[in-house]
Formats: sequence, C-alpha cells, structure tokens
Amino acid sequence: MKMSSIGNVLAGRSILVQVKSPINGQLTVVRDIAWGTYIKAGGVTQSGGVANKVWNTVLKIAKKRKHVVSKCLVLGLGGGGIVSVVKRYWKDAKIVGVDVDSVIVELGKKYLGLDPCDVEIVIDDAVSFLRRNSKKGEGDKKGVYDLICNDVYVGTDVPEKFTKEGYIKNLKNNLAKDGIAIFNRLYYGEKRAEALQFGKKLEKYFSEVKVVYPEANVMFLCER
Repeated sequence: MKMSSIGNVLAGRSILVQVKSPINGQLTVVRDIAWGTYIKAGGVTQSGGVANKVWNTVLKIAKKRKHVVSKCLVLGLGGGGIVSVVKRYWKDAKIVGVDVDSVIVELGKKYLGLDPCDVEIVIDDAVSFLRRNSKKGEGDKKGVYDLICNDVYVGTDVPEKFTKEGYIKNLKNNLAKDGIAIFNRLYYGEKRAEALQFGKKLEKYFSEVKVVYPEANVMFLCER
C-alpha cells in the first residue's frame, strides 16, 4: 500500500495519512480534537470517531438484554474501533473480527490501537466466513457467537451480497440460541428506504427486531 502524509488542513483537525486500498479506494486517517483519531472512506467514518459513538449507543442497549457475552463476531472489522466498545460492556468477551480489506486493518493497528491480543483477526470475505462456519457448526456446535455485529460497507454502500436472504440465514446459523445480532445501516436520503426494506427482511428470520436510530444511522438489534 502507498501512503502519503498530509499534515494540518483545518484548525483542530489534521490528516495523518492517506492510503489507496484496492477494495475501499482512498482511506484517510484523521486526527480530530473533538472525535479523536478515525478512518474515513467514501466520505464517511468507517472506524473510530463517530462510528464508535454509533456502536456505543446500540451496544449499551444490547447490554441490558444480554448481560454475558462469551464470544463476539464482528463482520466488517475495518480499523477495529468497535473492539474497544464491545470490551467496554463485555470485558472478557473473545472477539473474532472479519474483514476482506487488509489495508484498513493495518491502519487500525497503527493508528487506532487495534491489538491482535484483543481480537482474532481474519482476513476474509464475510459471506465466505459465515458459509464456512455454518457448515462447521452443524449439530451441537451450531451457533457459537453470543453477539454478532454486522458492519459490512464499501464506502457508503452495502454490497448486495450482504443483503441477500442466504447471507442473513448463514449469519443467524452462527448465532447462539439466545444471541443478539446487530446490523448497521446508513439512514439518510435515498438510503432510508433501502435500510427500512432491509429491516423488513430481517423480521422474517428473527423473533424480535428492535430499531435504534443513532446519528445518521439505523441499527437493527435482532434476537434469535
């Protein structure tokens, strides 16, 4: 990957580095007085900063419903900002983080404090990972994750393969019997209708779907 340092561009905010990723395009690491250090792609924050606030809002609610999380799966790990948020509520949880983009993961290690000691990092496509684990988990071991956080984005878009019913079904198969799955979607402009349509699809597979609206996002908190 090729990096370029930029320096200060606005008062209170500086661009630390810009990197080209073959998957996410240009990735920008920003240090901000208000939001700390975060990674942007496609004009939106992917990891750290406001993304951590979004996940904190919904995981605080999830904590009230799920007091114990032994194993957590993060699909779309990115720079790994979500890891510290999960640890805030379930400090002993074993976390597996999956992301197809090794470039953003490496930025997370360097700039966001992503520590392989805190999370088992898997560089893989979430579709392949879930399908493979669903087959491994047939029988008594099926559904090993108490919490699954789904945050699969390329820039501002969720690739269609992550909205298909087969993907949702495989994700549910990886969820423990009393587990919680959380899906993050952007919720502004034309993305509102797409997000709500996706929420309706989730209702076909989960016994309860709670809708949470943090920032410019909608989060679907789903119970098996």
